[in-house]
Amino acid sequence: MSPEDLAQVLSELPNFDDPNLLVGAQTADDAAVYRLSDQLAIVQTVDFFTPVVDDPYLFGSIAAANALSDLYAMGAHPLMALNIVGFPRKSEELPLSVLKEILRGGSDKATEAGIPIVGGHSIDDPGPKYGLCATGTVQPGSHWTNQGASPGDRLILTKPIGVGVITTAIRAGVCDPVVEQAAVDSMNTLNRKAAEAGRKVGVQAATDITGFGLLGHLKEMLKPGLQASIGFSKVPVFDGVMELMGEDCIPGGTRRNHAAIASHLRLDPEVNTLEAILLCDAQTSGGLLFAVSPDKASSLIEALTQHGQTAADIGLFESGEASLIQVSP
Repeated sequence: MSPEDLAQVLSELPNFDDPNLLVGAQTADDAAVYRLSDQLAIVQTVDFFTPVVDDPYLFGSIAAANALSDLYAMGAHPLMALNIVGFPRKSEELPLSVLKEILRGGSDKATEAGIPIVGGHSIDDPGPKYGLCATGTVQPGSHWTNQGASPGDRLILTKPIGVGVITTAIRAGVCDPVVEQAAVDSMNTLNRKAAEAGRKVGVQAATDITGFGLLGHLKEMLKPGLQASIGFSKVPVFDGVMELMGEDCIPGGTRRNHAAIASHLRLDPEVNTLEAILLCDAQTSGGLLFAVSPDKASSLIEALTQHGQTAADIGLFESGEASLIQVSP
């Protein structure tokens, strides 16, 4: 489902008039934020999907990291989680030992994040699916949203893109093992340290890069009167991705993302269509995208680097036509 389709569906649902609901569904943010007191708010999200790797343990671990990323993107501290499972009740190809490994992977990743998985829900499903309903906490007013950017703020990205292309190539059996391992390691990395760096420096807004791709999630940050400019060469990309795209290893979701956002793009003549599609690549457990005031940008990059994170200044926000994204070489 494209961001526009999702927005249309949400627009037809009732709005909740509750002053304690600090972040709801209206801004397509990464999680909901509900104030319990002046000092405490809960942050809640849910995410699950079908396998992106063959190894069931890694699938569970990556799915958990992906779900927890929504909390980190709100500046929250994870508190606990519930499993969400779809798995065939009887299958010769998928014995219950596979489910055990999926759940073990999710449990170990939650432990790494410092939280327990306290239960969950499962359904009989012919295709395996796994994820988490995750809950965190934050002090009201200290939470991040995707709507806090201002003209002049820099855009800092923390993980390379291209995971969707690579996982498509893995399924097709044409991915170099070194490229595959780099993508798996990235997907399996929590955004915890990136969030810690963002809190330390102080950022204006944040989101994580997942199913709608870099440009789709960037567009969600563009409130009225705000546009963005990025440089393609400044965006970190996994090695080998452009070559795989040349072999037509492009996910359907990535193509749909590009089609959905094409009317909002202004491409420099030196930026080709394949590069624009890559910027829309559907990610799993991607990085955080921060909006930070220009005087703090170098401090944020330094803090991210000290935390062992990729850190790239890919562009900035500007006053101008709402939802417009300009892409230079």
